Amino acid sequence: MTLSTTLQRMCPLDCPDTCSLDVTVSDGRVTRIDGNRVNPFTDGFICGKVRGYAEHVYHATRLLHPLVREPGTTKGEPAFRRASWDEALALISARITEARERHGGESILPCCYGGSNGKFTHDSADAALFRRLGASRLHRGLCAAATTTAAVGLYGAMPGVALSDYLHSRLIVVWGTNPHASGIHFVPIVQRAQAAGAKLVVVDPRVTKLARGADLHLPVRPGTDLPLALALIRWLFEHDEADLDFLETHARGAEELRRRAEPWTLARAAETCGLPSASIEEFARLYAATRPAAIRCGWGPERNRNGCAAIAAILALPAVAGKFGARGGGYTMSNGRAFPLYPAVSDPEPATRIVKDNQLGRALLELREPALRVLFVYNANPLSTFPDQERVRRGFARAELFTVVFDQVLTDSARYADVVLPATTFLEHVELRNGYGTYALQYGEPAIAPVGEARPNYAVFAELIGRLGLSAEGDDFTPLAMLKRVVGDERTASALQESGIVFPPCGVEPVQFVDVFPRTSDQKIHLVPEELERAGRAPFYTYVADPADGRHPLVLISPATEKLISSSMGELLEGQQPLSMHPDDARARGIADGDGVRIWNALGEVVTHARLDPRLRPGVAQLHKGLWSHHTRNGATANALAPDTLTDRGDGACFNDARVEVERLNGA
Repeated sequence: MTLSTTLQRMCPLDCPDTCSLDVTVSDGRVTRIDGNRVNPFTDGFICGKVRGYAEHVYHATRLLHPLVREPGTTKGEPAFRRASWDEALALISARITEARERHGGESILPCCYGGSNGKFTHDSADAALFRRLGASRLHRGLCAAATTTAAVGLYGAMPGVALSDYLHSRLIVVWGTNPHASGIHFVPIVQRAQAAGAKLVVVDPRVTKLARGADLHLPVRPGTDLPLALALIRWLFEHDEADLDFLETHARGAEELRRRAEPWTLARAAETCGLPSASIEEFARLYAATRPAAIRCGWGPERNRNGCAAIAAILALPAVAGKFGARGGGYTMSNGRAFPLYPAVSDPEPATRIVKDNQLGRALLELREPALRVLFVYNANPLSTFPDQERVRRGFARAELFTVVFDQVLTDSARYADVVLPATTFLEHVELRNGYGTYALQYGEPAIAPVGEARPNYAVFAELIGRLGLSAEGDDFTPLAMLKRVVGDERTASALQESGIVFPPCGVEPVQFVDVFPRTSDQKIHLVPEELERAGRAPFYTYVADPADGRHPLVLISPATEKLISSSMGELLEGQQPLSMHPDDARARGIADGDGVRIWNALGEVVTHARLDPRLRPGVAQLHKGLWSHHTRNGATANALAPDTLTDRGDGACFNDARVEVERLNGA
């Protein structure tokens, strides 16, 4: 007799929507995942990625027990033997102790990113362990570092327009984001608003699905969002469309922003951005004339050398044009800081050195005094997601580097490990997650028992704390204890346990400058933030020109795919993935659809096949982010061509500054 039950759970993966789920379990196995309406924003439907998540849970590559590298084998080869948890943790503890005693705590580096985004499996017991070890600290700059720096600098991370409130907008600007790939619940809202008469402007170098139905599409050249936004700001001031009364009351630095935008005429911006001047003016007139107007700003504009200033200039537009104070007017970036959440651990961060994740390969190969001796990777797959991939690979291959990879499946990074630990999925452990698009904080108990010998992050790091003699009075890394610490009060913790969801104090549909205001020190918008002015070599809003050269004239972008969440579930994506090119660029190189191609620059090369796509602008090629080695012919992905340079502020990644050449392979 089959025993079947449906459980209310939630998805903590890296997406703005944070869906509430119905998980059907039959005889202890997940048999179906669907959406429910507990989270009113996600409204009962979910993406195909999570709908098929059970395939990931039970995949053939799922790690079922700890693994230890066979002696004498080469890193990169999946040459492991089965080990017990006791043996694996004893070996890890011994190597950490040895590194700390011989080389100091800074010879140890935790490497963690957004593989979970949950509050229990990220910055909880793990943070306590590495802080108490005095380990090197990782600056997490792959995504949202530049955007966060800009949003905090201008607005103190003020909560944004609720995505559901775009129904009230008469003009919707979707700038540098593709919700069909990440954040699908925004799509029907935009479509319903359009049906009610709203205009849609899309700024993206590709003709995305939303762009096909837009009233105006601006296929901006990657890396030039800053000049476009500054030209719009200049036009608003020049044509008396700036709301000077609002700026006088609610902002600082308006005149200085105007001065810095002054050089960016429509003609100059058009030439730099690769757009018709008339299209930029049409955008400016439409934005000035329409109210309510809202900008949904994504993370695409930050992925280049001008990233922080580009985001700041985009977010300054509703202030200059006076678009706040009406439902459906203003901007949305990330709403993750709408919740008054607290750290899961009380250990202060030590003043140890900081290693930038965007330059991990350089750190692994070049850092000295001390050199890195232990790398502990969890919630991350660096060989699929970090820039300068070949340098990262060489760093992982160092014989003297002891590497632990704690993951759910055997990733590309795990193939270089000395010890591999099996981690639970979000369906197998307790988790807490705040949305950064939706206004919801959700809690979920396990839906099934751990598969094989998998264990949750918080349990493993807590055990390592004990084994290493680093326990402190009052330590309690159980989910219930962490829940109470993170939310800060018993009432909220109880509500989460009872219903699985709570909403922030600002509500689920706050109106900017009515219900929420800037969280800066004076509650004003800082249009030219002093701290950002001091942080860079050049004045803030300075545009840095395109890094292209004669040998590498094409821009390579690596946007999200609808099939992966960053690199998560990459084992499920089968087959070689293509390089998309505009037909004009392919024709100039003698490349036909389906031909084998080599994409290269000074950092490396990728070998795959070409797909001709007229939806890209000429001069731009595309290879999706998050791909694994089995997705190309030579095992390299777009990150093999991405530089490890940093954004103007915030030390973010510059993936879209990859400049490449492409050639047809003979006999391909």
